[in-house]
Amino acid sequence: MTATSAPRDRAPPRHSTRGTGAPVATASHTHPAARTELALELLVHGVGGTTPQQMLGDPRTVRLAGDETAGIHRRARDADAEQHPERHRDEPVPEAYCWSNLTSGNAGRALWLLLLPFMIANLAHWMRPPSLRTRLARLYELIVRLLALTLTVLLVAAVCEVALDIVGWQCAGRTGCSHGKSWMGFAAAAHGGWWSLPGRRLLLGASAPVALTALLWWLSHRTWYAYESQRPAARPAPPPGTPSLAMPGFWYGRRAVARLRTAHTAAGLLTVATALYLPALAHDTGRGGHGGPLPVLGWTVAAATTALAAVSAGVVCRADRTLDNLDDTPDLRTTRLLLTGSPAVLVAAAVYGAWARPGWTSDGRLPSAQAFSALTVVQGALIAALAVVAVLLHRTPPADFEDCGVALRGLAGPAVALLGCALGGVLTGGVAQRCADWLDGGRTPGDHGSPLVGPPAVLTWEASVIPAILGLLALGAGVLGWRLTRREHALRADVERLYPGEEHHAGRTRQIARAIARAGLTDSAPMLVAVFCGAAFALGAGAVAGAWAGGGTPDEVAAHAPRVLSATADACQTLGSWLVGAGVLALVALGRRAYRDASARRTVGILWDVGTFWPRAAHPFAPPCYAERAVPDLSWRMSTWTAQTGGRIVLSGHSQGSVLSAAAVWQLDPEVRGRVALLTYGCPLARLYGRWFPAHFGTARLRSLHEDMHTWSNLWRSTDPIGGPVDLKPTRPGAEDVDCGPLLDPAAYGRSARHPLPEPILGHSDYQADPAFAEQRALLLARLPQPAPRLPAQGSSGRSSG
Repeated sequence: MTATSAPRDRAPPRHSTRGTGAPVATASHTHPAARTELALELLVHGVGGTTPQQMLGDPRTVRLAGDETAGIHRRARDADAEQHPERHRDEPVPEAYCWSNLTSGNAGRALWLLLLPFMIANLAHWMRPPSLRTRLARLYELIVRLLALTLTVLLVAAVCEVALDIVGWQCAGRTGCSHGKSWMGFAAAAHGGWWSLPGRRLLLGASAPVALTALLWWLSHRTWYAYESQRPAARPAPPPGTPSLAMPGFWYGRRAVARLRTAHTAAGLLTVATALYLPALAHDTGRGGHGGPLPVLGWTVAAATTALAAVSAGVVCRADRTLDNLDDTPDLRTTRLLLTGSPAVLVAAAVYGAWARPGWTSDGRLPSAQAFSALTVVQGALIAALAVVAVLLHRTPPADFEDCGVALRGLAGPAVALLGCALGGVLTGGVAQRCADWLDGGRTPGDHGSPLVGPPAVLTWEASVIPAILGLLALGAGVLGWRLTRREHALRADVERLYPGEEHHAGRTRQIARAIARAGLTDSAPMLVAVFCGAAFALGAGAVAGAWAGGGTPDEVAAHAPRVLSATADACQTLGSWLVGAGVLALVALGRRAYRDASARRTVGILWDVGTFWPRAAHPFAPPCYAERAVPDLSWRMSTWTAQTGGRIVLSGHSQGSVLSAAAVWQLDPEVRGRVALLTYGCPLARLYGRWFPAHFGTARLRSLHEDMHTWSNLWRSTDPIGGPVDLKPTRPGAEDVDCGPLLDPAAYGRSARHPLPEPILGHSDYQADPAFAEQRALLLARLPQPAPRLPAQGSSGRSSG
């Protein structure tokens, strides 16, 4: 959504101009007395992005600071406002901060869709319930980081399953599958060439997961330089009890992300090494082995892999973020050990696996493919432990905690972590199953006449429970639809009372009541999440148990069961396989379209606007945190502008922009904070962030922010599905209420002399079109103290503030 009254789909004007910074360079040399009269309105847009022209309502704009990714813009006629404050006595100078390209500008960012499970796991880290037990809180964060590590292993193992097991081990080792595939001929077992040995075919397949791991490392390292390495201003250590978002190091995760990146990269390479040496070691220590030095070498490689894996896990456990200062301490010893040791072990595993072994053939599935079951069990155990810790944290809240509807009673983090693991499992199973079907010519792997055994049974079992989960979700959606209808009927009388003296019509009343009822569905999201996560955990556990106990796929296990059960198992397995495949193809198609189409990329960017607000504290391969650039940009701009001009600022944030604005105000020094007023509209701070991230945006945190700045107004509508009140009642005599609303939406019920055309229901957009916006902005400016004349500051006010 945009922060102005302009529609989102309006094309930007063609004749905009770009600022050179020259007008601003002279603005810092204004007369001292003029500095007391100027006020600034700093606009911050919300999700979906917008253009400076739309935000400022003018086709001619200049960029004062920043770059093409994020920058500060003004109308061309206001570029020298600091020189001529007399032109702006009646209203503040509008200034726009555009940050949408941080999430949707580059076409390559569409590929971030493939990192969705990593982003979800990172969200779980920040959903920790507030608590007095700091050690327990650290345990919560440690479990989430370990869970994120398993997701990296799962992704690399999924590529190993396709490239090494299905392609290199099964298809290339069977004439019925490799026949007719010229691209596989030189490595097929029937060819009899140098590459046709099982270990060497696995070595060829290992290039895919190694390339993926290297790509993830490169993407993380590149974004690390662009985001986490942007050093904010140094500030003194905060006093005890300071909110986390006010800590100097909250938006500076350089060291923590570097440590996590090293550990996850090593874990990915060690996963590939395990897939290479384990089949050869199983052969050497089994009946087909011939003894000699090969088993010793295999156990040596296994021991080195295990030792480095333990070091990687240890690094993840110790990768806490430092909040009270800017931590730049390098960790060269561990980094060198993992980034040199893991490739060395990978090379040793490749040499060991590629050694010629007489009589070694590839039968069945790859032995290392059975690790999927163990990985699923480990993830389930970590999620269960995380849930226990979350419950204990929720039961020991701090003294100032105010429970205003914390999502899922503190279990939001474990639920979201489960969602990330489930999505990772679905993507893994879908890719493996679709690749097996493609190589098998459309036949179901494992059936009679099929040359392939197929992916591990646990992946098939997990896909088979998807129809049941979707059925439960459909049931939950049906319940919500029924509640929506009842709510709509109950609201009709209230809607008509909002418009007295009007001739009411059933259709118009129903339209407004439906908009209000639909906006309330946002508050029912925890119920759907609870249904999905409960069903996914129970059915996922059943799938693992079925795979272990049955020893085959659902249709194989139920082959001798009654006909109804056999038919049901076969239908669930087939439908689940197709649903998983369709989901993977839809995700790839969406990413491909977003890569080529800017409008589709902007739609994908909306998801990242919400999901990548938080720093990468759990998973280094998650999409980067744009707030680590946006929050310092805003705080630097406000600090330098007030220091140079002595003026007042209204920080005006819409939707996600209100979250960025609040985070930026938290980072200001008390002196600067006293010169800034906060105006939010369509604000999800309490409704979404306060419920899902209570340790950082809970009522107590928002109240402390309000008490520190004293000047905050929040506009909201009942028809807004995202924004809402912040519910901060005045705590001292004479203090103003933060919330202003609900604003009347639509502005008129029917046609009138003032409204000759039907007024639309605005919902989450066009707050600036409401007269209350200008009224509250004027009130906020009036509450800010007028400064005394001051001497001019040195330097320019434009480029130095970016």
